Amino acid sequence: MSSYHESVLLKESVDALDIKKDGIYVDVTFGGGGHSKEILKRLGENGRLFAFDQDADAQQNKIEDDRFVLIAENFRFISRFLRFYGVKKVDGVLADLGVSSHQFDEAERGFSIRFDGDLDMRMNQNAKVSAKEVVNEYEEAKLADVLYWYGELRNARAIAKVIVGARQNESIDTSFQLRKVLERFLPKSKEHKILAQIYQAIRIEVNEELEVLKEFLNQIPDLLSETGRLSVISYHSLEDRLVKRFIRTGLFEGESEKDFFGNTNEPLKKVGKLIVPSKEEIAVNNRARSAKLRIATLK
Repeated sequence: MSSYHESVLLKESVDALDIKKDGIYVDVTFGGGGHSKEILKRLGENGRLFAFDQDADAQQNKIEDDRFVLIAENFRFISRFLRFYGVKKVDGVLADLGVSSHQFDEAERGFSIRFDGDLDMRMNQNAKVSAKEVVNEYEEAKLADVLYWYGELRNARAIAKVIVGARQNESIDTSFQLRKVLERFLPKSKEHKILAQIYQAIRIEVNEELEVLKEFLNQIPDLLSETGRLSVISYHSLEDRLVKRFIRTGLFEGESEKDFFGNTNEPLKKVGKLIVPSKEEIAVNNRARSAKLRIATLK
């Protein structure tokens, strides 16, 4: 496997697709290509695999295979771009959400709390809004909302107030500058955890990750063939909650409406139980520790 990104739950997530040799499949988070390579191994010569990745770094990993097409776009546009290739129905869709190991490990991308780098965090490096804009330009109330809803930080208002105060003296441009500004909120025992929550919140805002996930999931019922499968790996509770709820109800909030006979109309049904990585996988790849795999098919 390339060192670009260690694919999490590789066998389990691809097994979940129940691959047909001549089927059409989509890997919406191509990254280092680990999941895509495994899917291609199981496809016959008439099978097809489409992959999405908006990150220019990931696009360098393109697989040379006649059955494979890499689409350099955000997977929120999955149906539109598949239609461009004449594809209206697929036999399986795999999504490995979150940030790749490569994105975390490249200091200049600004995703990691371990390195000093520009506050960037854009998965699409051509996007207009980076972490720098969120930290330096958002109004205090909006910044507090981002930290509260996406970082699940109870003291979001206090953190936002300190950031806004500090940026009036000088622009907060790097990871370590932000850490210094936030020192008072980072007791040694919880420093890593709290910083991770703050970074997660800013990253989700920069990349519109939850909106993208909702738009993507809403397209799945129309995209899957009758026996098609959805296989989704998520890494934090905000994503997992959306995936779990959509599979259960077809909605992101509220409950399904019942008809006169008390029946509901959810488009999907879950397949099997929640799958998490083994102790062995977590020992080899620490980033797998929070992964959750959910599988669904049409009802």
